[in-house]
Amino acid sequence: MSFYAKHDINCGVRLVRTNLFFKDIKQILPNLLDSIFKNVPSGLGSKGKLNINYSDLDSVLNNGLNWALDNDYAFEGDLLHCEENGFLKGANANLVSQKAKQRALKQLGSLGSGNHFLEIQKVDEIYNEEIAKTLGITAKDQITVMIHTGSRALGHQVCTDSLRNVEKAMIKYKIKVPDRELACVPANTPEAQNYLSQMASAANFGFCNRQLITHWIRESFQGIFRKDVDDLDLHLIYGICHNILKIEEHEIDGKKIRLNVHRKGATRAFPPGHPDLSQDYKDIGQPVLIPGTMGSASYLCVGRPRAMELSFGSTAHGSGRVMSRSKARKQYWGTQIKEVLNKKGILIRAASMKVIAEEAPGAYKDIDQVVQVSHDLEIIEKIVRLLPIGVIKG
Repeated sequence: MSFYAKHDINCGVRLVRTNLFFKDIKQILPNLLDSIFKNVPSGLGSKGKLNINYSDLDSVLNNGLNWALDNDYAFEGDLLHCEENGFLKGANANLVSQKAKQRALKQLGSLGSGNHFLEIQKVDEIYNEEIAKTLGITAKDQITVMIHTGSRALGHQVCTDSLRNVEKAMIKYKIKVPDRELACVPANTPEAQNYLSQMASAANFGFCNRQLITHWIRESFQGIFRKDVDDLDLHLIYGICHNILKIEEHEIDGKKIRLNVHRKGATRAFPPGHPDLSQDYKDIGQPVLIPGTMGSASYLCVGRPRAMELSFGSTAHGSGRVMSRSKARKQYWGTQIKEVLNKKGILIRAASMKVIAEEAPGAYKDIDQVVQVSHDLEIIEKIVRLLPIGVIKG
């Protein structure tokens, strides 16, 4: 079992559909973006607006989206259309350090910074109309909302704490690794089991974090359009994880074996009929979300059988950087990128011009090519191409 240093456990993406079209939203898009930007705390070190105590936090860590449902921040459909139903078993908040909890207490329901984003999109292309309809996408120019964030400082701290414990255990078990960024212990050791419980707790926080953001986005749409969630069809298509460890069954040399599958920079892409899929999507395969940049496209896909043969049921989680953030800051100006995006019809709200420069579209790979590779390999099937029209960056 190996662990990655300094990552945001259960960073993930979710896609919410609406029954609105571009013509319905074009004129009031600036007001809608302003409302969401005000409603959802974002930026480096941003704090959520919930007033929760440590007992509430422990419940979030232990119960994931079940806590959001019990506290009226979620619908049943949100859980049904979320990977693992928004809840990793085996979580134990008592194993999460006080320092991690202190960092988490005020961050629940916040976007954060870096490559995390909220994006209002319009449907650009539909490649498979039948599957798209099952997912609630009916025509070009339909409006969707994509959310990308994770477990914030809690996830980083849980990983840091766990790595310290595991590195000490490696000496005890006489384990050596080829890179200082890696650490590992046998899966049946107390150190590994503790990590799995801590990771599940952070993952549950990430599930809830995205759900609260979804709740406040729904409130913004309701406030602008004066309609309720059902009237606007503001329902979750799917929510996926990346940067997470999953214990799954896969076939190796003709034998089914339980494995620790690490998806770092990868996301799940299970095919039709897989037992872990919700009943709604059993026949079409798991919805797979692959975001691009704030100046390009994102994709809604579904998993295909070859994924189980080629990639342990996984595909790329996004376009991926070709340029470091520091290099991007030297090459791009935030104000210039904002102007270029505006000319393309993409409005942006951001906590700083620095973040816009770091996240310039030119700092990333071509998302169309990235997705096409997995499509051609039959790991996934492209269903819908989405274009940004409004972006919120931390």
